[in-house]
Amino acid sequence: MTGVTFAGLYLYLAPKLPDVQMLREVKLQTPLRIYSSDNKLIGEFGEQRRTPISYEKIPPLYVKALLSAEDAQFYDHNGVSIRGLLRAASQLLQTGSIQSGGSTITMQVARNFFLTFKQTFARKFNEILLALQIERELSKAEILELYSNKIYFGNRAYGIQAAANVYYGKDINDLSLAQWAMIAGLPKAPSAYNPLANPQRALIRRDWILGRMLELGHIDQTTHDQAVKEPVSAEYHGLSPELYAPHVAEMARQHAVTLYGKQAYSDGYSVYTTVNAHLQEVAQAVLVEGVLTYDQRHGYRGPEANLGLEDPDTWIEQLADISTYGGLKPAVVSSTDEQSAEILFADGSLYTLQWEDGLSSARPYIDENYRGKRPQTTADIFSPGDLIRVRPSDNGWQLAQLPEAEAALISLNPNNGAIVSLVGGFDFNKSNFNRVTLSTRQPGSSFKPFIYTTALDNGFTPATIINDAPIVIEDASLEGTWRPVNDGGSFLGPMRMRTALYRSRNLVSIRILRSIGIQTAHRGIARFGFDAEALPYDLSLALGSHDVTPLQLAEGYATLANGGFKVSPYLIERIEDVDGAVLFEAAPATVCRQCEGQSLAEQDSPQEPASEAQTLEELLGGEGSDQEPSERTLPRAPRVLSAETAFIADSMLRDVIARGTGRRARVLERGDIAGKTGTTNGPRDSWFAGYNPDITTITWLGFDNNTNLGNNEYGGTAALPIWINYMREALQDHPEVPPRRPDGIVTVRIDPETGKRAAANDPDAIFEIFRASEVPATKDTESAGGDNTNADILPEELF
Repeated sequence: MTGVTFAGLYLYLAPKLPDVQMLREVKLQTPLRIYSSDNKLIGEFGEQRRTPISYEKIPPLYVKALLSAEDAQFYDHNGVSIRGLLRAASQLLQTGSIQSGGSTITMQVARNFFLTFKQTFARKFNEILLALQIERELSKAEILELYSNKIYFGNRAYGIQAAANVYYGKDINDLSLAQWAMIAGLPKAPSAYNPLANPQRALIRRDWILGRMLELGHIDQTTHDQAVKEPVSAEYHGLSPELYAPHVAEMARQHAVTLYGKQAYSDGYSVYTTVNAHLQEVAQAVLVEGVLTYDQRHGYRGPEANLGLEDPDTWIEQLADISTYGGLKPAVVSSTDEQSAEILFADGSLYTLQWEDGLSSARPYIDENYRGKRPQTTADIFSPGDLIRVRPSDNGWQLAQLPEAEAALISLNPNNGAIVSLVGGFDFNKSNFNRVTLSTRQPGSSFKPFIYTTALDNGFTPATIINDAPIVIEDASLEGTWRPVNDGGSFLGPMRMRTALYRSRNLVSIRILRSIGIQTAHRGIARFGFDAEALPYDLSLALGSHDVTPLQLAEGYATLANGGFKVSPYLIERIEDVDGAVLFEAAPATVCRQCEGQSLAEQDSPQEPASEAQTLEELLGGEGSDQEPSERTLPRAPRVLSAETAFIADSMLRDVIARGTGRRARVLERGDIAGKTGTTNGPRDSWFAGYNPDITTITWLGFDNNTNLGNNEYGGTAALPIWINYMREALQDHPEVPPRRPDGIVTVRIDPETGKRAAANDPDAIFEIFRASEVPATKDTESAGGDNTNADILPEELF
């Protein structure tokens, strides 16, 4: 009767069984992983942590531990254990339902890939039939590989490699026998035998498995005895990126989801970014330091809260729920002395803050411009029960506070636009808003180079004289009468355009813009990647009134850094599938060093289009590049500035650092760096945009709510120090790159007061560079009625 029943079930269920051959093509749910350009893990996204591993890479002793625990007769049966089935049948007769397994590893594979976990007779019978079919079509090694990568081990870990990572923070091959036995014991009941939740039960299970291994002859007595003496060493190892770059990870995640949809989270894609791990770490550190330095200048705002005069255990519980941001650790003041304080951390440890650990300098914050008097005692600063922040110091800890200001840093390779490092804010967990890509702020004077460069293409030279004097403008778009001023309210009179740029004179910039015209300026600025239609149609454009993101500003400055070529920032270098096949690979427009001699017309001619593919060696093989040559073909970056204009603009921007508002950067002791400070009204935004031929970096510091930074805060005091500290490291392995002087540029001695060519015996003459076609006339020639190339450049009268 029983045989007839089983035969009937077989005839009924067998046609409905899935095709076992599907197992050969199964896609294990594997998370999306983001990496730096040098293969450092940045982030992982997906519900299941899994790292598939081939059978050849599974440790043989782990296999023996697993079989000892789950299926000692694995290599002897055909997928089904008769003894197990008899036990299951007995339970069925006694209780009317399947109570326990009897499942072989093959049956578990069948259940995990094809069936539900509901304990029913029909499911059990399907499991048996599938196991028999699996054994006929797959090898034992293939079955073990599927099992080892599919089974759940608790704590989001699927597969043995993920389990090794989660519980021990190691590769499966780096574990001890005792640790293999611990992991082998988890599939039976991941919660009950979890070494984190139930270490004692897990230990009993582990030692039982080790005993089974001894009984089955897999290990000897000495090995067994040593393994059982090993203590439970499992600890939770959550996702531990090798590189902290959360804004980068989020940008890469969004890109992957845009390309592949929700399957990006489960199909095991690996996204390789252009970010350099070392420079990303530097960028993160210097940005945090820059924000904290600014914050400290403006006073101590006091404790975050007072947790009351509770007992230490209560404080510890409360501290456990308070996050660390930017390395600023929360602590509770447990007691105070005259000039010291004992503080308590979440782990129960105590530390004594001395007077010199930031207490003596904790002058109270009044507003952005004023601080109170220095404290005399600890009681002037805080009281027992106060929640405070401390940061690591050379001697231990020092007083700090969560800053209210924010900052951003973006650094890219100007030869192809590859993003080298990116930090979108002080701490991603405090605010995940990416200020590099999303925060649009007025760039202030850091926008002036785009106007000056346009002026250089429209008759101006570095020696052109423009008056730095008051100006009144009637413009309805500027709400009537506009009286722009320079910083500090001073006016310096007529000056050369070069001087005006490195001294950042607002009135000169306005006169330049009025001279070349708004439409001409828009066309010139659009070459750098800005949307001409979004630019304001008034003279405030000369002062950087157009909102931009740091990323947009970096794109514009890359053109100045690379000698006049248009490149576009990009983050994703390539995307690979779970098998390592390349699904996507970037093909950025890249500067062609061999094309320097071509004119703009030749660059853009139909016979030789700007997008013509070149080998990477040709495109990056010139001076100022450290890229490795390869045979990849890439599109050529189009030239948008003539080589002469780019060279002159670069020369003027180098003077910003040599003698202008960016002179603090002279501490780097390099002659190949250039840039421009930027400060907006208030001041509310501080910028520094700078570069050398190998790297372009933009830094910004300000408040998200656009409040004032303080009267003495400028681009040169708040943003520039961050830029300096980053570039010091970024340029460390880059030799200084001298400017490459293009044909058509000449050096002429001029009178610094008039901008005209100096007489041969003029002792006050200085050197200036010009296009050969724009060399100014001498003063004598002008007086005699000779050629005066620049006489009519400025339509307005000098005041």
